[in-house]
Amino acid sequence: MKLKRRRKLVTYLNILDQPVRFNPFVFSRTFLLWAILGLIGGIIAGIYWIGLEFLTHQLAFFNGWQVIPVMAICGLLAGLVIHFIGDPGEIHLIVNNIRFNKGKLDPKNNPSMVLSSLLCVASGGSLGPEAPLVQVTGSTGTWLGKLLRLKGEELRSLSIAGMASGFTALFGAPLGGSLFSLEILHHKHAVEYYKAIIPAFVASCFSYLVFALIIHLGLGPIWDLSAYEYSGIFDFGYAVLFAVVGATFGWAFIFCTKFFKSLFEKKPIPIYFKTLIGGILLGVIAFYFPITRYFGHHEINELLSGNFPLTLLFAILIFKIIAISITVTSGWRGGFIIPLFFVGATLGLIIHQLFPVINLTLAIVSCMAAINACVTRTPMSTTILLATLTGFGHFIPILFASLTGYFLAPRIPFIGSQMEKE
Repeated sequence: MKLKRRRKLVTYLNILDQPVRFNPFVFSRTFLLWAILGLIGGIIAGIYWIGLEFLTHQLAFFNGWQVIPVMAICGLLAGLVIHFIGDPGEIHLIVNNIRFNKGKLDPKNNPSMVLSSLLCVASGGSLGPEAPLVQVTGSTGTWLGKLLRLKGEELRSLSIAGMASGFTALFGAPLGGSLFSLEILHHKHAVEYYKAIIPAFVASCFSYLVFALIIHLGLGPIWDLSAYEYSGIFDFGYAVLFAVVGATFGWAFIFCTKFFKSLFEKKPIPIYFKTLIGGILLGVIAFYFPITRYFGHHEINELLSGNFPLTLLFAILIFKIIAISITVTSGWRGGFIIPLFFVGATLGLIIHQLFPVINLTLAIVSCMAAINACVTRTPMSTTILLATLTGFGHFIPILFASLTGYFLAPRIPFIGSQMEKE
């Protein structure tokens, strides 16, 4: 027995004495895989964006009363696409598949997602292209992983990296896009997905480079906010106060969405009837308040540069929330992150008009951060995204606002699949 133990001890010591061998081939191969996925994601996002811009410009010629029949027709066509080609699902399905379906995102419904979302976003729906891009690029990661016979966490990591590449391309924020693809999962055991963070970073960086090359995207903020100057420790208190107001309207959006969902689900009707009704309602809102049309990418700058009276700002705030809720619940496809940023910007302008002494930029960014964190439960990525998109160079006030919105979020998440399953 003593001899056997001695031999085992000698064997363990020999193993410990062995030099640690680094295999650069394996590392280079995995890095190349992530980079290729990022390049593919950037190409997909670039082609999608070019198509979206072209279709948007074509449909933008219809204005005034014409917007009502145009949005109704586009809603009907989108519903027919979903009915005959297949239902691509929404963001909650993506989260559910990543968490509970071994990280697999099915690419078979990508044609339906692309066509229906192009019609919905380009015609003026209050949802953006981030969710369709995340679905398509994430499922591309799944497809690539299956092609290479990856399983388990390796396959899940590649799907998450694909999601990150799509999200990054749209927002131009590789770090924020990578964190969002993990944070949106909202898992109490999020450490299980830590392996995906480096693949997501690599894919995001390569995706951003390709997307920027295709659409000639430059560096710098896309929304024209005045420069913020730190005025003292009370700014953090103001950020929290503004965030409380933002979170309140986050709750208002959630309840408004539940209300319209109950209306649309009161009687079972085909999806194309729902999208048609949604298109008519959205067209009426866009006719009376043209700035509420579209998802807000360009409209936020129009809002910031315009001199809107207080009563009109209140009307824009209310009807934009209604428009997003109708878009979400009537079967129209898209993502609600940028539209929520639009709501936050409107709310910040209202607060500034009520209290002119406060810092306008701080009010706007705090409200944007809080309402998005309240609805999506993504405080870290929201902070980084807003710093990138607005040029707000001070992370801490945004983080205070994001965390306030996050902790004031409803107990039941807006994205149902974020709930923990026992």
